[in-house]
Amino acid sequence: MKCFYQNFYKTAVTVSALAVCSMFPQAGHADPGFTFGNASSDNQTCLDCHADINKVAKKNLISSEGFSHTTHAELGCKTCHDTITADHPKDGKVTRTTTCTNCHGDIAAEYATSKHSMEVSNCSACHNPHKVKKPDEISALAMTATCMSCHNHNKIKSTHAQWLPQTDLHLGAITCVTCHTKSKDYVVSVYITRRSTKIDASSPIIADYSYLSNKAGSQDVQYLVDSNRDNYISIEELKVFNKNPANRDLYLKAILTPSETSHVFQISDKSWNCTFCHASGPSSTQTTKLVLPNKDGSFTGFDVEKGTTITSLNAIPNFYMMGSSRNNLVNIFGGMLLVGGMIMPVGHGFIRFLTRKNRRKE
Repeated sequence: MKCFYQNFYKTAVTVSALAVCSMFPQAGHADPGFTFGNASSDNQTCLDCHADINKVAKKNLISSEGFSHTTHAELGCKTCHDTITADHPKDGKVTRTTTCTNCHGDIAAEYATSKHSMEVSNCSACHNPHKVKKPDEISALAMTATCMSCHNHNKIKSTHAQWLPQTDLHLGAITCVTCHTKSKDYVVSVYITRRSTKIDASSPIIADYSYLSNKAGSQDVQYLVDSNRDNYISIEELKVFNKNPANRDLYLKAILTPSETSHVFQISDKSWNCTFCHASGPSSTQTTKLVLPNKDGSFTGFDVEKGTTITSLNAIPNFYMMGSSRNNLVNIFGGMLLVGGMIMPVGHGFIRFLTRKNRRKE
């Protein structure tokens, strides 16, 4: 999947990257009261123009709120745009000399081994450097949306339908990178989703911060579910949320996401194996997170009590992973009952076969 995965992973700037980036020159300026940004997140001089559509072209417009949340904002505009002068933009000079590989060389090397790199070599084709977020701050639908900016949604459904049963349900319950990754473990990410009379199984509508904030009133959005306010979501709290008449316009949507990812985008062998997910209570899918939106557009995950996939019909009514509620001991006991039940008719028939000549003499 071509462009999608970059959006999911390349967003995080690691501690080592921060150290590297901070080493880039911070060019001085003659005016002591002038700044284009620094490691203290003082980027306002830039944003005075670039956050105003009346002052810059649309392609150069930057959301002040969205950018301020990013790690790039912490580095400061001039870390990457280090050739800015006092005559900008009239001087017509190139404003950026730092490239993504200056900080993300390891990721670039990994991505170079991917087939995607032969078609899309520019990081910004999938990543807007002024909107980047950490992997766990991005919603599952946002990940898929980035993928679909290059891949046609209908074509994806059509090609997958050739071998994948219940295609719409699967595409709505997993991200593309869930299968196109090397991750060994997965997280069941649960979102508060808006109900619609025209719900497409593969295109749910995650309730945004504004919608949930209005419903939450004076309390934090988190407490719509986390009723005891302990930053931990119990199965009982999920059940209470589902039964609350005030939440009839909402439902809990679970999407399977990988716990770890890479920029080597390929189909893992396990992706063709249905039993990897639909096995007897697979431990690889027992971690669950309730993922809620923040005002700045990012998302925060809260740990959910283990066992939600097993009790999904009560905890997450719109999510059921066949096989997740099975138990090995029950399987063994059931197998013994089946074998025991077959012993009598099979044994009886076998004995009659051995004694068939005696019966003929009689």
